[in-house]
Amino acid sequence: MSEMFRITLPDGSVREVAPGTTPADIAAAIGPGLAKAAIAARVDGELRDIGRPFEGDSQLALVTARNEADALELARHDYAHILAEAVQKLFPGTQITFGPSTDDGFYYDFAPKDRPFTEEDLPAIEAEMRKIIAADEPLIREVWSREDLIARWKAQGESFKAEWAAELPGDEELTVYRAGKGDDAWLDMCRGPHLASTGKVDPNAFKLTRVSGAYWRGDQNNAMLSRIYGTGWLNKKQLDEHLTRIEEAAKRDHRKIGQEMDLFHLQSEAQGSVFWHPRGFILWRQLEAYMRRRLDAAGYEEIKTPQLMDSRQWEQSGHWGKYRENMFVVPDEIPNAEEEGPILSGEGDLMALKPMNCPAHILVFKQGIKSYRDLPIRLAEFGCCHRNEPHGALHGIMRVRQFTQDDAHIFVREDQLIAEVQKFCDLLDSVYRDLGFEKYAIKLALRPDKRFGSEEMWDWSEQSLRDAVRATGRDTEEYGWEELEGEGAFYAPKLEFHLTDAIGRTWQVGTIQTDTVLPERLDASYVGEDGERHRPVMLHRAILGTFERFIGILIEHHAGRFPLWLSPVQAVVATIVSDADDYAKQVAAKLAAAGIRVETDLRNEKINYKVREHSVAKVPNLLVVGKREADEGTVALRVLGSQGQQMLSLDEVVAKLVAEATPPDLR
Repeated sequence: MSEMFRITLPDGSVREVAPGTTPADIAAAIGPGLAKAAIAARVDGELRDIGRPFEGDSQLALVTARNEADALELARHDYAHILAEAVQKLFPGTQITFGPSTDDGFYYDFAPKDRPFTEEDLPAIEAEMRKIIAADEPLIREVWSREDLIARWKAQGESFKAEWAAELPGDEELTVYRAGKGDDAWLDMCRGPHLASTGKVDPNAFKLTRVSGAYWRGDQNNAMLSRIYGTGWLNKKQLDEHLTRIEEAAKRDHRKIGQEMDLFHLQSEAQGSVFWHPRGFILWRQLEAYMRRRLDAAGYEEIKTPQLMDSRQWEQSGHWGKYRENMFVVPDEIPNAEEEGPILSGEGDLMALKPMNCPAHILVFKQGIKSYRDLPIRLAEFGCCHRNEPHGALHGIMRVRQFTQDDAHIFVREDQLIAEVQKFCDLLDSVYRDLGFEKYAIKLALRPDKRFGSEEMWDWSEQSLRDAVRATGRDTEEYGWEELEGEGAFYAPKLEFHLTDAIGRTWQVGTIQTDTVLPERLDASYVGEDGERHRPVMLHRAILGTFERFIGILIEHHAGRFPLWLSPVQAVVATIVSDADDYAKQVAAKLAAAGIRVETDLRNEKINYKVREHSVAKVPNLLVVGKREADEGTVALRVLGSQGQQMLSLDEVVAKLVAEATPPDLR
């Protein structure tokens, strides 16, 4: 008799089963309801097919649609395979490559036989996908030998799959998923897992969204492929909600609103750098002034450090080896001014534009002897940095090459660390709420595989951050508390703060990291109570992250309708008739004297035209004046987004706007 396997369920109960038993069998033994609901299984923590037999004693947790993260991952993976099968049926001779799931859907890369795919092809592909789903083809996992699999791909003309199969590690098990039966079965090389059959996904819960070009294996020297993107969900309601979010996101696109409000522009002469217009820079300055006041009140000292530093400094800090590909490197020599000969000799020492501020802040800290009594020392800088991002990765002002961080580094003794992180968390919470964000999540990013420092240091650093968040009462489900394996920086674990915006998207912005590596590498120290030298702990921290990206988030979160204190133009005085021009100027002067950012619109245009134009430009307050208002000393106040208008005296309007325009930290 074969040896029985012991399968332990989440409630601690144990079932003894024969070899060949699957999680589906156990679900059926528990009850018909669970047998129907179970879509996959976690076996010893690994997500697996519901029909894959156990290989020994195991811990088993059955996965249902209620386990939404796992269910979405499986469904999106299935949609990608169904997409690939549909394309090959419609376009014979097309080669398949890779098709992963994504955060909101899936994509698949193809090598078409005749022509690149276009968005006009998508409706037909969607229809074919629904036929495959309706056929409810079983998805069967098979293990192949490397030789047989390579031979199969070559015989089918699948050169990309054959190349990939040949390069996978020699000890890796090569698995194939077969959709359907017999000679007509469709195969793809895949680690899995998958749902039991194509019919397990909802035919009305996906949509193909766009087509783009993509290089094979991401290398521009390789063949150009056609990438088809889709979004996939568990049901039609989720799909409809997602498509509504996408539509709303398009309306809120910071590039579109930035143009409508005349805030900034970008152009090829300065790839990845922002040209801020006067109105956009008013927004920047208001945000910067607010942050500066908050930092001053919290005991930070502001500094300014160089843009360009010798490469030896970056070598010592460790960034030269870990980060050099993202740095702009500059030779330290005077270019040749003659017509003949090379511009640069290539013999000059190398320097680099700083991609971050940390090493420079340590150099400031090291000036003069520091005592344990001096700590904590909080050094802040609105530091302009440069990172050599690929052109294809740039996105409006959200991802740029030149950016300014609301950066600071806090040097503390070990016994001060938890209290200092607490203070930071409280400050960050207050700032986010002032800027209109009520919800954010806190994640602890743990040690990566490649890192500096000892295991003891990492243990202490990670636990200190846990303890600090716990002390604030924010290590809870309400704050989305989660630990992220392997996501820390190479020198330190970090807390990440993920904002949720008005349409439910999340943005990772703030961070604080505990670092003992950089102070060691750059020889930072203080004199302890015992008279000996000690290493400080260096806290790297930011609340906004970068001004450029955060302003982009603000634009999209508020859809351009900023809180009045941030609005570049807080009011426009518009005339109905030219007889009111002088009065409009008086109204504007009085508002300006009270500190309101105000403009006048005295054009010979109809008032309805002016109202529409200023509404598109997201002007928060339109003060309409005509002959009657001039005679009575009143204004008709139209607030953006509201219906109708209020008739108020000039003094009432000034008082109202001044109260609303006061920054939250000054109220």
